[in-house]
Amino acid sequence: MSGHSKWATIKRAKAKTDSARGKVFTKIIREITTAAKISGPDPSGNPRLRLAIEKAKAANMPNDNVKRAIDKAAGPDAAIMEEITYEGYGPGGVAIMVDALTDNKNRTTGEVRNLFVKSGGNLGSAGSVSYMFSRKGSLVFDKSKVDADALSMEAIDAGAEDIKLEENTVEIVTAPANFEKVKEALKAKKYEPELADVTMVPSMTVKLAGEEAQKVLRLVGNLEDLDDVQAVHGNFDIPDEIIEQESK
Repeated sequence: MSGHSKWATIKRAKAKTDSARGKVFTKIIREITTAAKISGPDPSGNPRLRLAIEKAKAANMPNDNVKRAIDKAAGPDAAIMEEITYEGYGPGGVAIMVDALTDNKNRTTGEVRNLFVKSGGNLGSAGSVSYMFSRKGSLVFDKSKVDADALSMEAIDAGAEDIKLEENTVEIVTAPANFEKVKEALKAKKYEPELADVTMVPSMTVKLAGEEAQKVLRLVGNLEDLDDVQAVHGNFDIPDEIIEQESK
């Protein structure tokens, strides 16, 4: 899933700028509040909340914001957010899954469908593309900053399922239950990932180039810009130079 991993890494780096930080904070706050409301406010016993807090730290969110988001989950004013996953096809037949948290399903569905249609794709029914994906832990490292062979051996020893060596990245794939164990084991060895998340990994990828690749990246970017969208997953494989060009 080299294209999507590269895209996610670039988007994360861009999210650290002032212009994007507000939108990123809003999405993380929603995730923190929802995680705390569902499984409790103690991160030590709530893996989903723990991961959300780590995302907050990576985005340089102040600790006070994190605390307020957790406290809000227990308060009477906490909005009830519905978790929805949309499935569809983008340009070039690329399979796309969209994770959303919303207090207005009709609004979010309309916005997501509109972007699919504008891109030349279509929003499908539940199960139309999800069979191509599996939930996995993903740790992405900058290949220029690590010894890929040494990192791979450490990851395997820690319990990783798969190692994906790309031109510029090394991706460590784990079972969701082993994600934190592998991540902490690698951090103990001074390996810091550029991107760490439990995400949807495709069983097959679609290679794209040219105009179709550009259209897919614009669709993914536009979906990610929606306030209600938390994450977008795709099975596209796009050359790094096109991804870097579209992210500017």
